[in-house]
Amino acid sequence: MKTIAVIPARLASTRLPRKMLREIGGEMLISRVYRAVRSSPHLADVIIATDSDEIMQVCKAEGFHARMTSSSHRSGTERVNEIAQSETADVYLNIQGDEPLTRPEHIAALLEVMSKPNVQVGTLMTKAAEEDVNNPSAVKVVTDLAGKALYFSRATIPHDRDGTKPRYMKHLGFYGYRKAALERFCAWPESALERSERLEQLRFLENGVAIDVGETPFDTVGVDTEEDVRRVEKILRQSS
Repeated sequence: MKTIAVIPARLASTRLPRKMLREIGGEMLISRVYRAVRSSPHLADVIIATDSDEIMQVCKAEGFHARMTSSSHRSGTERVNEIAQSETADVYLNIQGDEPLTRPEHIAALLEVMSKPNVQVGTLMTKAAEEDVNNPSAVKVVTDLAGKALYFSRATIPHDRDGTKPRYMKHLGFYGYRKAALERFCAWPESALERSERLEQLRFLENGVAIDVGETPFDTVGVDTEEDVRRVEKILRQSS
């Protein structure tokens, strides 16, 4: 199963400006993510997809494989689809560029999901840490008994009406796609739920495309705020 990982990397982030070039634990965020993804033995290639000349120059200096992509893309998925039009693979992975705690185990778990030939879109979840249960920056996911996503939300789902303490699952920023699924996604307009939650994966669900969800014990922290930066740096210090 030939697999290419794509790391979408924009410089114009709103909540944490220029975060891709932000130093975290002594290393730029984009560099840390690229090296983590590149350490997986299961990938034919790893490509940073950006619309920033500055990020491209950093990639060239570091020796990273990077491509300039259109500045008109509205989502990372659209950026991955542009790469898929010129790079042939069985599976394309979208690894969020703001996931500095990415590990080879995440790639392996996602590829296990995508190894089933009928799976069009796959992603990962992990048991939500206590501080993430009510945190809208940490996306929660609910799945059916077959491991397919029922819904993703920034809200705390499922709602614990009677104090039964459900098992909250946090969605992680790793996706796998077949090329046909990428092309369908880009042909559809932004969906209502996607617009409301600011979660692009909801476009697939609203259009009837199932998302298979694998589970991993390895949590990550997506970097969107200064608090996220501090949280990641604390984790890195503890693990060193």
